[in-house]
Amino acid sequence: MEAFHNVNLSSLLDTLVSLTAAFVFGGAIGFERQYRQRTAGLRTNVLVAVGAAVFVDVANRLHGHDGAVHVMAYVVSGVGFLGAGVIMREEGNVRGLNTAATLWGSAGVGAAAGADLILEAMLATVFVLAANTLLRPIVDAINRKPLDVESVEVTGTVHVIAERGQQKAVMAQLEEALERGGYPVHDLDIQPFGQDEVEIEATLVASSFDGDALDRLVQRLAALPAVRQAFWSPSTT
Repeated sequence: MEAFHNVNLSSLLDTLVSLTAAFVFGGAIGFERQYRQRTAGLRTNVLVAVGAAVFVDVANRLHGHDGAVHVMAYVVSGVGFLGAGVIMREEGNVRGLNTAATLWGSAGVGAAAGADLILEAMLATVFVLAANTLLRPIVDAINRKPLDVESVEVTGTVHVIAERGQQKAVMAQLEEALERGGYPVHDLDIQPFGQDEVEIEATLVASSFDGDALDRLVQRLAALPAVRQAFWSPSTT
């Protein structure tokens, strides 16, 4: 039987090392995603890394390095479709890009492990984790930095999550606070948020504004009794 002829303990040990490395490194990436409660968490990243390692390891055994290279190309395109499934577009905002990129990185880590490049897989894991952790404070600081360039127009959206029964009162307080702060409202939208709450989104007229002033404004809104949470997000036009 062909199955018995294909048994090779040395090759099996090599596969065990590759899959273990993919499991551990993919788990490290997935743990960080799970901790932040992202769409693709611990199990997803581990499965992507291990799956990529399996395909590349089998191709490496059957067809050598050339086979492994060809399979890697298919892994890259296949994970691209998987990543597209976690990208969502909501109200003009695109979410899930970082999750999709992380899955792509997990597949790369698994492919390296499957090709017996364990140290390279470890190094890739470190860089993926660094991108998701060390760069986060820098990104937050850039996003919250006021834009003082006159040629740049910014549209700010103030988000307020409030009790459903206090919706009208909170809307009136929100509009009053924005008018008092000198922020004319371009659009006002209300969406359900859970069973007992609503999310009020006030899109401001495009202008150059001070992020620190908006921070203080949403802090005052968050202190209102019927408000559960208040924050704002900028976008350039």
